[in-house]
Amino acid sequence: MPKAQAAETIDFVYDSIQESLKITSLEKFVADGTIDNNLGFYFGLLNINETEQQQFREILTKQIDISPVLLSRLLKTDEGERLLDFFGNIIEIQGGRNGAIALRGAIISAAFSPDGLTLINFLENLPVDVQIDIRQSLKFAQNIDIVVKGTEIFVDKVAELSAKEAQQSPPIDYSQLPDLTTPGKFTFTEQKWMLEDKNRNRKFYALVYQPNQWRQPKTPVVVISHGLSSNPEYFQDKARHLASYGFFVIAPQHPGSDETYKNEFEQGYYADVSDVNEFINRPLDISFTLDELEKRNQTEFDGKLDLENVGLYGHSYGGYTVLALAGATPAPNFQQLEQDCNKDLSRLNTALLLECRALNLERQSQDFRDERVKAVIAANPVNASIFGQEGMGKIQIPIAIGAGSYDPATPFIFEQIRSFPWLTTPHRYLFLEEGQTHIDLSKLDGGMSKLMAMIPKVKLPSPQLISRYGRAEIIAFFEVYLAQKPDFLPYLDPAHAAYLSEGEEFKAYLITQKSAAELIQAVSEFKREHGIE
Repeated sequence: MPKAQAAETIDFVYDSIQESLKITSLEKFVADGTIDNNLGFYFGLLNINETEQQQFREILTKQIDISPVLLSRLLKTDEGERLLDFFGNIIEIQGGRNGAIALRGAIISAAFSPDGLTLINFLENLPVDVQIDIRQSLKFAQNIDIVVKGTEIFVDKVAELSAKEAQQSPPIDYSQLPDLTTPGKFTFTEQKWMLEDKNRNRKFYALVYQPNQWRQPKTPVVVISHGLSSNPEYFQDKARHLASYGFFVIAPQHPGSDETYKNEFEQGYYADVSDVNEFINRPLDISFTLDELEKRNQTEFDGKLDLENVGLYGHSYGGYTVLALAGATPAPNFQQLEQDCNKDLSRLNTALLLECRALNLERQSQDFRDERVKAVIAANPVNASIFGQEGMGKIQIPIAIGAGSYDPATPFIFEQIRSFPWLTTPHRYLFLEEGQTHIDLSKLDGGMSKLMAMIPKVKLPSPQLISRYGRAEIIAFFEVYLAQKPDFLPYLDPAHAAYLSEGEEFKAYLITQKSAAELIQAVSEFKREHGIE
């Protein structure tokens, strides 16, 4: 039901040309399928057939299932404000003013109404007439096209480079080698530690996976850093797999950006989904965890842990965390980050919703490098704009970057395909999984499954397949670069990714530093062709 003071028309503006669509015309269409002259003009202009008309009617009335209270809070976060400002440049208040405030009011009012949040309900709740800037809309559509085509181009390019590297490798019969996708032979115990960093007044727990038998001469250690609104439990499968191969694994909580914080945000205790100081606290959590391990190594573990050669695995925000500890520095790149946060094309990069929040931090140099860290895997990392080429180039230890072709949270084309060529360490890998969506939707939703369900005809690989691809690479990488076992190097060859992908619709691809120059050239050509700075 529309409000007493509500919009009557939507104007479509292209320079001096202006046409109006009455909201009452849409209401009639929704009610009984009536197409009056006003709506009929647009259907005729766009050559909309009967099937498409019915689809449009369904779109107008399709309800978005979300808590209105939660939606209201989300739209008031830093990330929500950024999204509203972007779309407010397309859907403007008549006269050309940014429509962000009107959009937020209409969205929230519609969500709280008995009919819930639908497109027609949103339009009925607009407080003033609005205009859609066709020029901005076309630019937005063109940018979407660039992102979609670019993703396809670079997935194909990585596949091509992976195949090329595999062909140049000595032939290996992987069926005769141990299968690293299956659990190892070590048994282990699981514990939960409560840790307190008194210097930061910060308490958090950590899940610990301790092999029941020590490796010789020392047991390698891997620390896992979870992502935004996640938790250490989400990575139990990876931790257990590592522990079954004799790695000591610890996964600390990041209390300012974990699932508990998100839940408390939803209940109204916080103004944002995460604490902005997590950009600082997360790396310090890992270093404090290593400090705690050093103390316990002497008192509880008889010095059996190798804490001079530690491996890190981080996912998403955890990817940022482990890259910072590997030597990437965010502070010198704040100017670049500010530029990226205001580029039209970059507004399609959902990772910037998090990265741009770092602009609220005090502009001072931050170096979180922990010399105990000797190898890092950053899966779907938030990294490109906050670190930039200068920051990523400072990493000088072995590093593997993981990416997914369907990742809507840290898009491959904006994040990993940009950052991998910036690495200068000689031991670097890019591991791309087709169809990977950033998270395992069967384990942690956070609304991602609903988002993917809204995209028509999207087929996803099974979580088991994606997990299988990752299990072998994580074991091989840390065996080579922590345990110093070069006999695991064949698993880090692109040919092994091809072997794992045999017969699968969704493939995995691996490239190394050998392909970096060609990838840099491909990125440069794409940017030049599309006029991207």
